[in-house]
Amino acid sequence: MIMKSLYSKFAFITIMIMIVSGIVSFFISNVYYQVKLKQQNDEKITNFALEMAGFASNHPSISLQDYFGHIGVIGYQILLINQEGEKTYFGSSFRQTNLPEGVQERVMNGEVYHGIRQFPHKTFVTGFFANELTNSIGVPFQYQNKKYALFIRPDIKLLFNEMHILFGWILLLSILLSIFLVLISTKYLIEPIRKLNMATKEISEGNFSIRLDIERKDELGHLAANFTKMSEKLAKVDMLRKELISNISHDIQSPLANIKGYLNLLENNDKQDPDKQQYIRIMHSEADRLSKMTKQLLLLSSVESKRDLMNVSKVDISGQLKSVIHQYQWSILEKGIMISYELPDAWVKGDASLLYSLWENLLTNAIKYNHQNGTIDIEILETVSDIQVVFKDTGIGLDEKQIERVFDRFYRADASRERSVEGTGLGLSIINSIIDLHHGKIEVNSQKGKGSAFKVSLPKL
Repeated sequence: MIMKSLYSKFAFITIMIMIVSGIVSFFISNVYYQVKLKQQNDEKITNFALEMAGFASNHPSISLQDYFGHIGVIGYQILLINQEGEKTYFGSSFRQTNLPEGVQERVMNGEVYHGIRQFPHKTFVTGFFANELTNSIGVPFQYQNKKYALFIRPDIKLLFNEMHILFGWILLLSILLSIFLVLISTKYLIEPIRKLNMATKEISEGNFSIRLDIERKDELGHLAANFTKMSEKLAKVDMLRKELISNISHDIQSPLANIKGYLNLLENNDKQDPDKQQYIRIMHSEADRLSKMTKQLLLLSSVESKRDLMNVSKVDISGQLKSVIHQYQWSILEKGIMISYELPDAWVKGDASLLYSLWENLLTNAIKYNHQNGTIDIEILETVSDIQVVFKDTGIGLDEKQIERVFDRFYRADASRERSVEGTGLGLSIINSIIDLHHGKIEVNSQKGKGSAFKVSLPKL
């Protein structure tokens, strides 16, 4: 229904443009006729009438009846008036034969009557074709010592009758053909929009496998190509959404199941106090894991909602990194990790709280996925355009396939979901979102079993 309406509107507007432009063109041409062509036509017929009158005056032996009769036959309407007032018509008859008062006497007395030039300002169609005596040229002449008044105008009907028909058919066929072509071209233009509308409906119903067969080089073709890309991205997002729901369900269900299982064991009064204490510790651990996961989810949500609400200021990233290292010193010592850092003064423009979360997540990842007694190196590098912060560790590392998905939410390299290393799978996704908000970039260089290097580049002040 929408497409039909758009088709009708487009066709109607195009046809109306044709009609309006035709009317405007007609009025412009009418003005041109009244200002220019009518004067030229009057002058041309006046010269012809004067030549005829001069020829008749200079050849008194010719018969005026034969002479003007012959001219009337070849395409002119003529009125000849002698000094006694007798009127003789030659050629086709005039539709109206009255003249303005006094014109006949003035012409007889030597004045030229410019009836064509003085004809009332009507449309050039009626003005040019008006078969009236007032729309003629009147000139005086003498023949055999008698005064005559000659009124003449072209016989348009005789001269252009076939042309009238031809031009009429041309105009009619042009209008009909134009309307037909407008309807065809409108359908050609609207068809891709109809397909896009149907594809949009399919996407709204959850079908993202849309392939539009619109191969055009214009804006509609580009729109179709971008629409296809959008549907592909939506399909990928939908897949990630389903995977996200699956991962959340599993990651929340697993600790809940553990807590429930150990609560059931605690209900058994036969258990010794050491066993009960162990169960309680495990339940605390699982509760902490749930708490950490919800905090990470809230942080990720906060990062994405801050796109237009960032508290931007000048941030000392060297000072932030030192604070983060100090904050997690106990965790570093507990795992026996050797940490080294080179942190010269460096400042960037950004949201201080988000950047602090960025360094915190990078450091906790480096600790979490490191080997016992491993090493972590942190350094700040300055280039012409940005500040680079590099975290290197000697941890478990990643292979190429894992690097491709490492920033996906809830993705963990341990596909078997063994919890030898605890994590929510959200840390690197949060890191990527924060860096994106600050118009920076992150690069990962890693080898399986040998460690990883994460390089964060942020624009300089």
